[in-house]
Amino acid sequence: MFGKLEEINSRPAPFQFYTADELWTDEHTSMEMLEYHLNESVDLSSRNKDFIDRSADWIVSHFRVDENTRIADFGCGPGLYTTLFAEKNADVTGIDFSERSIRYAKEVADQKGLDINYFQQNYLEFETENKFDLITMIFCDFCALSPSQRKTLLGKFHKFLKPGGSVLLDVHSLNTFDNREEVATYELNQLDNFWSPENYYGFLNIFKYDKEKITLDKYTIIEESRTRVVYNWLQYFSQDSLREEFEENGFKAEGFYSDVAGAAISPESPDIAIVAKKSDNT
Repeated sequence: MFGKLEEINSRPAPFQFYTADELWTDEHTSMEMLEYHLNESVDLSSRNKDFIDRSADWIVSHFRVDENTRIADFGCGPGLYTTLFAEKNADVTGIDFSERSIRYAKEVADQKGLDINYFQQNYLEFETENKFDLITMIFCDFCALSPSQRKTLLGKFHKFLKPGGSVLLDVHSLNTFDNREEVATYELNQLDNFWSPENYYGFLNIFKYDKEKITLDKYTIIEESRTRVVYNWLQYFSQDSLREEFEENGFKAEGFYSDVAGAAISPESPDIAIVAKKSDNT
């Protein structure tokens, strides 16, 4: 028992383990995630409906989206943004790991008579011959990736964009990192049976990595018949570190905002949204 508790409370190296499939492909958990996505009043798997509507309106206006605009949304979930972009007559592609979310997004597109290209795939492995005017990645998905994964993804963005094409994505700021605290807790059926419909004990260890500006929410889920560990990593950024990462991968930062609805950036912003353009000389 002592050895098991030590293992549960052990601190891995930054981004040592990657378990996104546990969230997006598990039958029960993916259903829970979809329900959070579709809850219009909360900011959990996606932001609330009012924000999404304002955000989509700002994106359409800022990037002059019309029938000549080709957009790819990485981590599209159940199509909350792709649907709105398609309703503005854009040519839209959505990529997401979750089969359940993609199936729901396709059903919505069919009901609304929208022609949206959906791919159920890990976006780190996505390939296409299409070229896009705009690539979006919304709700701080970028933060969940390791430095090497982010480099891979930015390389794909660069390859997939038309000359002069843009990326819009958001990340958590250092303000949010500073407000995180290390915690170790456990409870029966943690998060209201989010991890399983059967009884389980859920252990949560939150670790902070001050030098790297990373946090880890490490969930150990102990059921009668199995034990799982899920690692939710988050990288935090300053404007300078975010700009540097994009510039190292062939982009020029064109603007910073406090969110993807175009709100002005401030020193207190919990998040940072970046608009970056594919550099002319790359």
